[in-house]
This record gives sequence, C-alpha cells and structure tokens, in this order.
Amino acid sequence: MSKTSWKPVAGNLFTRWAAQVDPACPLPEYPRPQMTRQRWMNLNGLWQYAILDRAMTAVSSWDGEILVPFAVESALSGVKRTLLPSQRLWYRRSFIVPRDWSGSHVLLHFGAVDFEADVWVNAQKVGSHRGGYLPFSFDITDALKAGENSIIVSVWDPSDAGQQERGKQVLKPYGIWYTPVSGIWQTVWLEPVPEVSLNNLKITPDIDQSVVTIEPLLHGEGGMLTIEAEVLAGKKVVARAEAPAGGKLVLPIPEPRLWNPQDPFLYPLHVKLTQGDRVIDEVESYFAMRKFSITKDDGGHPRIALNNRPLFMYGPLDQGYWPDGLYTAPTDEALLFDIEFTRKLGCNFIRKHIKVEPMRWYYHCDRLGMIVWQDMPNGGRPVDDLTSTLAMWASLPRNDRLFLKSFGREDEEVRAQYKSDLQGMIDHLYSVPSIALWVVFNEGWGQFDSRRISKWVKEYDPTRPVDATSGWFDHGGGDFLSRHQYVLKLRKPVRHDRRCFILSEFGGYSQTVPEHVWNADKKFGYRFYESKEVLTEAYVHLLEDELRPLIAKGLAAAVYTETTDVEIEINGFLTYDREMEKMDTERIAAVHKSLIE
Repeated sequence: MSKTSWKPVAGNLFTRWAAQVDPACPLPEYPRPQMTRQRWMNLNGLWQYAILDRAMTAVSSWDGEILVPFAVESALSGVKRTLLPSQRLWYRRSFIVPRDWSGSHVLLHFGAVDFEADVWVNAQKVGSHRGGYLPFSFDITDALKAGENSIIVSVWDPSDAGQQERGKQVLKPYGIWYTPVSGIWQTVWLEPVPEVSLNNLKITPDIDQSVVTIEPLLHGEGGMLTIEAEVLAGKKVVARAEAPAGGKLVLPIPEPRLWNPQDPFLYPLHVKLTQGDRVIDEVESYFAMRKFSITKDDGGHPRIALNNRPLFMYGPLDQGYWPDGLYTAPTDEALLFDIEFTRKLGCNFIRKHIKVEPMRWYYHCDRLGMIVWQDMPNGGRPVDDLTSTLAMWASLPRNDRLFLKSFGREDEEVRAQYKSDLQGMIDHLYSVPSIALWVVFNEGWGQFDSRRISKWVKEYDPTRPVDATSGWFDHGGGDFLSRHQYVLKLRKPVRHDRRCFILSEFGGYSQTVPEHVWNADKKFGYRFYESKEVLTEAYVHLLEDELRPLIAKGLAAAVYTETTDVEIEINGFLTYDREMEKMDTERIAAVHKSLIE
C-alpha cells in the first residue's frame, strides 16, 4: 500500500497536527504506558476497507484504503463516510510475524472499536467484541502461518439508532450532538508473550499505611510460578517483594512522596513472572502514592480531599473530539496539547465527558499532575429538550426505577450491557493515578436504578468517590449533590443535603471566531458574546460574583463548559481547531488559581 494513495478528505476544519500524520504508521507510540514490553508491532496505517449491506458475510471487492485508527466518518481516515445501521464496515491488512517471535504466543490488541467487532486471522475467526470504548485482545497463535498473514475485521455500529453506550454520537448531528464514530478508533498492535504471561496489574496505593498493593492478573495457566515486583524512586530501589503467582504483593513505601498537581511524582514499577531463576515475562509500569476521598472542612462542609487535605477543584468539561480525527487525536502531540493548555489555564482537573480516552491520554495526565473525573459513556435514550429544561431550571424529578422506557432501558439485555461496560471501564482504568472519581450517569441519559448502581461502584472501587447522577434526576446516591446550571444565576440548592456539593457543569459562554468554526451557518451556546474582551469580562464576572461566594457556602468543585468548541457548539476556551484562545488566558488563569488556592 503506497504512502501517496492516502490523503485527508477535504472540508470543515483541520488542526495543525493533521499535516504531521504519517500514513505509514500514524500514532506510532506504544499504546499502553502502564504495562509496557519491549517487543511489539504497530498495525496502524493503511488497511483496505469496504462498506456493505449488514447481511453480507464476506467481501468480494474492496472500496479502497482507510487510515487506521481513524474512524470511517473522519477526514483523516481518507474516507469520511457515515456508516449506517443497515451496513457493515470491513477492514483487511496483512503482516509478517518477526522471526525472533518464534516460540511465543502472539496477542492481537485493539485499543477500541465502535461498536461490535468480529475478527478473523487467515480466515479463522479468532473472536468477537461488543462495546465501543474498551480494549480487547485475542490470542491468535493457532491461526498464524509462516510468511504473510491476513487480518479481517467486520464492524457493525448502529450509532444513535441503538441503545448501546455511545456518548454524543448521532447519525444526524445538531446542537450538542456530534458526528458518529464507527469502527477502529484506537491503535491496533501485535505483541509476543510467553504461554503464561502478565495480563494486567491492579495497583492500589495506601498513603495512610505507606504501602502499595500490586495484584498481577495472568494470561494462561502454568505451574509453580513467582511474581516479583521492584519499586524505584529515580534510580534507587525503594521496595521489593515476591509472592506465588496469583497472589498479591504488598510493598511498604518509606516516606512516600505524594502525588499532587504541583508535584506529580510517579514511582517506576518493574514486575517479573519467574520460574526458579528463569524470567518468564516482565513489564514496566508506574504508580503514584495518592488518595482521593471526601472530608469536612473547618466549617463542617464536605469537600473533596487529595491526600487527606481539602482541595477546591476547578476545570473544564472535555469532550475529546477533534475536527479532523473525531474521537482520535491526529498525533500524540495533539493529545498532549489539550492537557497542557488546561494547565496553562490554571485549572487542576478535567472532567472527561462520556468518553474513555486512549491510555496515553491518562498517562499524560498522570505525569503532568492533571486530576481527572471519569464519566461513563452514555447510552439508552437521551432526555428530550423540554424535560431537560424543566429538570435544570425546576429540579423536575423522574423515577429511574419505574420509567425505564423513558430512559431507553426497558430491555434487560441493554441494562446488562451497560453494567458490563461500566465494570469493564473501572477495571481498565482502576490503576490510573490521576482519576479522582467516577461519574455514573449524566443528565438522565440512559439512567436507571442510579442509587443501587452507584452503591455498587463504591463497593467495587472503594478508593474513589462517586458522582451518581451528574445534572439532574437525583435520587440521593453517591457522594455528591451534583448540579448543572446554565443561563440562570449560580446558586446553591435550597434543600439540605449531607453530600458534597459540586457544579458538575456550568457556563457555556460562547463566541464565534470566523474562519475557525465547523459550520459558519449554525451555532449552539448558552450566552453569546461578540469579542474576546467582552467574553473575558463576562466570564470573570461569572467567577468572581457568582461562583466564588458559593465556595464559602460549601461548593467543592466546578466544571466549566468547555475546553474547546465541538462542531457547532462554540463555548470552548479554544476554537475547535485549537488555533485561537477565545479569552484573555493570562487573566482568567490568575482567577482560576485564586479560586483553587
């Protein structure tokens, strides 16, 4: 496949990083920083593709080339076609297994494929996966042959015609609803491993006891094997431990250096799987000594605490959309840019909104000290505009245990898929140091039995607080009284609530910047301003006169909408192409820092 055969599809906006995309191997970085091995093969690049009727079970001719891992609807894919629910997207590429992988088992990894994927290697089906946001792998060893091998992937994605978890994707974008993402949208790669290998590491720091617990999860079954772990601080080994495979390792960390936004210290971690004196498998990882919890301040107000100290949190809602790559950043530098810009704004956290990012995004947050609130992607049925307005302005209740059809959750299979995906997300991201809390439901989209589910989340992961219902339809679950307030004056709810009070969305102040908009004829926002100067003044007034007084009354955190414009939603700190700062960044950063400090 030739490098010159690919080019982005023209139209709409592009970021500066689009020109840096190498079609021979886009996003070449190792995709799993918390569990790295030296040997691997990146399969990103040009694949063949075809879009056929969903009933078709094989491809007789291919439509052309698609650049993986960019979704078929994106400009950077080179295709930019909407995949309809009546269709199926097919991929094909070939590869040759390196000679020095001989004797190893070979794993085929997918970072994420939206939504339902079937995978064949050399015409042998190796597995299937449902869910658009989580990684999956197949052991393809038995399907491999000498010389050239082929992979075929078949994808079906109903987008908003289905009730699966899909975030803000819709077939006909408008308002706050965006272009759908179908097919492969994170890195695909191969990795050689031994017959019994390290599959995952569950890492739990405990700063109160000055220990870290490592739970290695294995792929395959073996005999008498041992797990060994070594923790470093710089080049100095500060802790070692070993245990029989399948057990836990508890390592004392003397005088732990606590992770925080000002000092995001990460401990390198080296884990080995051994049999006697022989090393079977080994991975490099990292962790941080930190603790997120709920405490009370001197006035008795519940607060979010980092390392047992109250910390006011301020940061943006972050959708993770790109005008050229949609769910997929053009380059790792682009992925990093949004986090660094949020730091430049003086913010100390990001609410990752109804999307699970590639693991490298979380790694950048870990090493830069950017706290993350992680949303569960939404599915089911979104709340209609009238009910949304009444819920936001008048606290309209809706029973999420009785009216399941209103939430698009009447089907038990759909509810079961949500629960499985929720558990999968927590398992996948559990060891990420920067994640402070889980957001279970947002604005009633697909909400059901929120009190019971949030209780389960707290029991499943007792190391983090839980926001059960961000926005409305609150049934008293979780750790937070979590409100969204747009247009109306910011205020604390009148009713007494012992949970921690947060504004999990507010603001949405908007400005059109000509030549940096997705669609010059359409716009969405909550309040509109004509210039950078006027927008800055209005924003500072909002923070100083309305938000700051609430902090003394118990407000523990606030999430401003949003990091960047997204399609016709023009309420970002940045334009969608990341080229224009829409406010006086230096001035608002000073205000943000004063709120936090």
